[in-house]
Amino acid sequence: MKLTINYILLIVCCFGNFYSFAQKNILVNGRVMNQKGESSIESATVYLIHSKDSSVIAYTITDKNGRFKLETRSKAENVIFRISAEGYQQVSKTLQNINQNIDLGVFKLSQYENKLNEVVIQAIAPPIRIKKDTLEFNASSFKLRPDANVETLLRQLPGVTIDADKKIMVNGKEVNQILLNGKPFFGEDGKVALQNLPSEIIKKVQISNTKTKEEEFTKQASSSNKASINLTIEKDKSKGVFGKFLAGYGSSDRYESSALLSYFKDKRRISFLASSNNINATGFSMDEVFDNMRGGRNSGSRGPVIGRGPGIIKSNLIGVNYVDEWFKGNKSNGNYFFTDSDAQNNNTTSELTLLPESSLLAQSTTKTKRGLSKHNADFNLEFDISTMTKIIVTPKLDKANTTESVSFHRKTTDENNQLINTTDSDNWNQSDNINFQNTISVFTKTKKKGRYFTANFFNENSKTDSNSIVESTTIYQQGDTPDDIRNQNVKAVNQKDRYLSSLRYTEPLTDSLSLNFNINTEWEKIADDKKTYDRNYSVDQLVDSLTNYSFSTRFQINPKVGFTINKSKLNLTVSTGTYFVAAQNNATYINQSTSLNKNYIIPEGSLKGSYQFTEDKGFYMFYERRFLIPKDYQILGVANLDNPLVRRTGNPDLKASRSHVAYLTYTSYNSQTLWGYDIYSNTTIYDNQIIATSAFNSAGRQIATYDNVYGTYNTLLGVEWNKTIKNNAHVFLFMFAINTDYLLDKGFTNGELYTAKTVRFSPVLQLSYDYGKLLSIKPKYSFAYNDTKYTNSYINSTSNTLHNFNIETTCYWPKNWVFGNDFGYTYNSDLSGPYKKDFYLWNTSLSYKFAEDKMTFKVKVYDLLNQNQSTSRTITPTAVVDAENTVLKRYVMFSLLYKFQNFATKKKN
Repeated sequence: MKLTINYILLIVCCFGNFYSFAQKNILVNGRVMNQKGESSIESATVYLIHSKDSSVIAYTITDKNGRFKLETRSKAENVIFRISAEGYQQVSKTLQNINQNIDLGVFKLSQYENKLNEVVIQAIAPPIRIKKDTLEFNASSFKLRPDANVETLLRQLPGVTIDADKKIMVNGKEVNQILLNGKPFFGEDGKVALQNLPSEIIKKVQISNTKTKEEEFTKQASSSNKASINLTIEKDKSKGVFGKFLAGYGSSDRYESSALLSYFKDKRRISFLASSNNINATGFSMDEVFDNMRGGRNSGSRGPVIGRGPGIIKSNLIGVNYVDEWFKGNKSNGNYFFTDSDAQNNNTTSELTLLPESSLLAQSTTKTKRGLSKHNADFNLEFDISTMTKIIVTPKLDKANTTESVSFHRKTTDENNQLINTTDSDNWNQSDNINFQNTISVFTKTKKKGRYFTANFFNENSKTDSNSIVESTTIYQQGDTPDDIRNQNVKAVNQKDRYLSSLRYTEPLTDSLSLNFNINTEWEKIADDKKTYDRNYSVDQLVDSLTNYSFSTRFQINPKVGFTINKSKLNLTVSTGTYFVAAQNNATYINQSTSLNKNYIIPEGSLKGSYQFTEDKGFYMFYERRFLIPKDYQILGVANLDNPLVRRTGNPDLKASRSHVAYLTYTSYNSQTLWGYDIYSNTTIYDNQIIATSAFNSAGRQIATYDNVYGTYNTLLGVEWNKTIKNNAHVFLFMFAINTDYLLDKGFTNGELYTAKTVRFSPVLQLSYDYGKLLSIKPKYSFAYNDTKYTNSYINSTSNTLHNFNIETTCYWPKNWVFGNDFGYTYNSDLSGPYKKDFYLWNTSLSYKFAEDKMTFKVKVYDLLNQNQSTSRTITPTAVVDAENTVLKRYVMFSLLYKFQNFATKKKN
């Protein structure tokens, strides 16, 4: 541990030296105005390029006063200085031997004159341009490796950062949507596009605030605090095909294979992807260094997730993405995925259950085999009926089959190490699930600006059939609770139907103020039919105590009214209304029927808005009053004995949960100096909360029900700071973040009220250094501290500390070679018993490109030190749980990648 900390300090010191070196910049100052000098030009692009190859050296934009400060390193060569602003003629100037700060004075730009039949010579596109609420980058202005992907392109853009978890931030905002020509590419998160689309086909990168379909059509301001990236394709590359094929085989019979094929023709796009492996790659990835290998930089999934979970997973995936415009006014896109996985896991768990005056320690082992086969299909159809009306239909269908076998052993002892009970079971389950969802949206606007009407209808219909074999033996060593021995066949059917509708009318009162009228309805029906048969008899015989039928419906209507203020700096929406809810709950158990109907009247309100202090500083706020109606199993006094160690019943006096939720974010990002910070908070305060309560008898059997507690809360306060320094080929990124959580939980154990106050503190330090196209170094250190203090519990407090250090290095030298390493160290301070507290994970990869870079041979080693493990500690208000699961161990993989592209490009002089 001491060695690791010293290593971290060495890295930090090295980056400190780099930082000092990179700070020795000079400034090029000036001001941009219109030709008459009457007004300043804001958001004009100011940049320096090399005279030899026109590659970008530095760039910035003017502020509201037309002033600019362009940071760069001293230059012994001549460079070209340019100013570009939309609607104005471009200005170009040669600067010689920049070695000190320069004030270039005032530049007066002439406007373009639009004359009929006049030939206009197009100016050279600037690297960055702002169009209303969209920030636009010209992809050709950024020099990349010939085989660079979209992720590499994004990393070069000012204000864009991508951390080790592949979270993309733009000017302090998290990106939650990536589109290709305005349409999704295997999902709106765009992770498949990041890794696999060649950057050379991209013409522009357009960044704006994420909008809903309704906001796009009605020209409303964005209500989101997230950002969206749209990638546009070069026109001369909008017809063609590109693809990648990967195959690999290694030690311990490990294998991987992936394929991606995409066909473009104008507005039509058909893409195909496939993957098959047994190395726990549960999504789709073709990382340039580690392909599908998990861990380190490649820990995040891309594309659909296939049966994620612990253990060793063998998975297969086939996917198709289709985009087209069948006729004028129509946009269509859809996805189909088939996924198949088999997982095996061995789990060991120690769980300390906290009681008011004692404790129970349960030690268990579980062997699980799980198979999953699933079909997913979704489609998005958009129809522009006219310039004033739009209809969107989005159906989605999921169909899955799951088989699972579980062998389980558990023993429970008291605080004196006396055996309380034991359980042994071998269970098998097969289930079939089908789920259909559909949304129909109609948007209509009028000639009067700001007046519009929207209607939405959503339905969800699902059914799950399951068939289980249960063989279990539970022996109680103390007390008079009889032993529980089962040899049963359980057949269950669950059906759910849900329908929602919403109508909204907006009437503008002024250019910036409008009234909103809404009415929302929801109807839900859930039916559970479970029959349990005793397999000890030759004919089917029901076990009454484990057979039940429940049926519940819920209808709610929510009228509300509000207003929206939309100004240049302020966007605010406030609404208030009331929920009227009618819930009916019914159950049949041991030939007795139980019914309980309840009506609720719940006032609600919400507030959502943002305020932009300056172009670089903004504030976002959100508040909503929420509620949760009790489920039928929580409110009906019917016993559930599925678990031999737990008897669970509902509470007819249970009240609806009510809470207040608030988000606050302050963002500051300076696009000229490329640094910024965020301060954010997320708070939930409960007027009352639904919680599960427990009481344990002398045999260790749990008697559980539900109750309400009051005055609980959870809140998060965080700060994140980042700074990017670009100096010729040197790019430095510094990121520091701190998250602090405060939680107050309450509950009842053995009839007595307990409290648990938790404090979580988790700072993160992330650094990165890139030297042109040759070298990348990315260290990261995170620390998590969790402390919980109890009242009316067997222990007064417990805590846990988790250290994580990772460093990624990638070397692209010599030519055609790529050498990558991901090294990580994890230390978990308070694991108990036989669980190891720390481990190293080192993955390495060496690849060589040949055949004009179309082929890549690669050798990779996973867990080079053969120390990988999966251990964890979880602290809850009533328990401390240590667990260990099966993990992949060391293996070597040899792989071959082939990629190609063929676009119908036009020859250029």
